[in-house]
Amino acid sequence: MLNWMAWTWPTALFFIGIFSAMAVLTVIEIRDPGGAERKGVLGLTTTRGDRLFISLLGSAYIFLAWLGLFGMPLWAPLGLAIAWGVFCFWKV
Repeated sequence: MLNWMAWTWPTALFFIGIFSAMAVLTVIEIRDPGGAERKGVLGLTTTRGDRLFISLLGSAYIFLAWLGLFGMPLWAPLGLAIAWGVFCFWKV
């Protein structure tokens, strides 16, 4: 049934992580509505969902740049992407 895509454990974990983050944000939004808007270092007024999107987009660029410049392994860009995500939710 799912033969149209090469599902591997890393691919499945990636999508599980994305949907888990969205589920956590949904629960937080139900518990504390309003999105926790704030103005960060980029000068943007962002909500939690905006910060998730910026962190995911930035992480994708980090991985693509790393693959283009250095190739494998991907442990270093994973650390950079996690640091970028923490930065986004802390300061953006």
